[in-house]
Amino acid sequence: MRITQVSQATTSQKTRVQKNVSKHKLLMIAGLGWMFDALDVGLLSFLLAALKQDWGLTAQQMGWIGSINSIGMAVGAFVFGVMADRTGRKSAFIVTLLLFSIGSGLTALVSTLAALLVLRFIIGMGLGGELPVASTLVSESVESHERGRIVVLLESFWAFGWLAAALIAYFIIPNYGWRVAMLISALPAFYAIYLRWNLPDSPRFKRAETGEAKPSIISNITAVWSRDYRKATLMLWVLWFCVVFSYYGMFLWLPSVVMLKGFSLVKSFQYVLIMTLAQLPGYFTAAWLIDRYGRKFVLATYLTGTAASAYFFGVSDTVAQLLIFGMLLSFFNLGAWGALYVYTPEQYPTAIRGTGAGMAASIGRIGGILGPLMVGYLVAMNSSITLIFSLFCVSIMVAVVAVIGLGGETKRMDLIP
Repeated sequence: MRITQVSQATTSQKTRVQKNVSKHKLLMIAGLGWMFDALDVGLLSFLLAALKQDWGLTAQQMGWIGSINSIGMAVGAFVFGVMADRTGRKSAFIVTLLLFSIGSGLTALVSTLAALLVLRFIIGMGLGGELPVASTLVSESVESHERGRIVVLLESFWAFGWLAAALIAYFIIPNYGWRVAMLISALPAFYAIYLRWNLPDSPRFKRAETGEAKPSIISNITAVWSRDYRKATLMLWVLWFCVVFSYYGMFLWLPSVVMLKGFSLVKSFQYVLIMTLAQLPGYFTAAWLIDRYGRKFVLATYLTGTAASAYFFGVSDTVAQLLIFGMLLSFFNLGAWGALYVYTPEQYPTAIRGTGAGMAASIGRIGGILGPLMVGYLVAMNSSITLIFSLFCVSIMVAVVAVIGLGGETKRMDLIP
């Protein structure tokens, strides 16, 4: 009898170990792709500042480079979100990574603004599709009591990508040029593709796939706005639009804004590198809080912190103020992003989870189109940085109201089957 109990305990222990290994392997593989996404987006912000000097771009042209990237992300989030519900999370995952890896490498060869815009659209499709698909896959592969922490840790790889982008920008672009930087950014992503090839698909998707016949794409899109999910969808669309509008408007222009405040290209890269370091504690504190105090608490708290930091960053006129509020902006904003990627897949059942998350992200990318464009045109009109960042502050507070007023708490709840 005792031998049987020991055997059962040993088997149970082995099962837990295998689950932990699988969970951490999934987190690492998905996280690497997430990191390379961030590396590309981060480098784009430094690329804008470098191209302004190299190609003599106007503020409006710089705004369009950022916005065409978000147009691609809007298309990619929708297309690959739907694809993830039809063919599986894994296949959508691999295609998106291929798109932005190849596009990033080809960027090093362009010599015209038109060619750059085409490639940024393709890269954007890959970036926009990968993020909601990755968060959906990880959400469906871990247990409810630790889902929040694991997904925020997945999102924390974004900080490592931005940090890598800041390091490449600081050490490579001034000495070797932006083309070398873009080549470097493309190479590691192919390693992530190799790793992902052996990645298992979502167990929930596999179970759903062996059940009833799949609904049509139109049915999935319609279901997102059905009575059961209408309120959650409205909340997510407002939240995603406001968060992405402010994030891409602020962070794609961050090195350029520092230059507009009177600092050199190299100094702006150095200051943004310092600000980027604050992203990591932002993620880690959000990961610690989210399964203890809930998704709504973390989102409302970190978004409010983002709004306050954005305002005070806009009015900063000394190096100390710039760094302090820039770091706080990074801390709160990226912590909020971690919670956003936890909260979104939890609103829908397995059959439409990819579609729902992808559509919300796609609406967000429309904000990502408008944010950089707005900054470009306001800068061209000689509007103050204070005004620009005050507008982002208001946008973020609208997101806070949407979460508090329309959102339900999903802490430790099982995913909708």
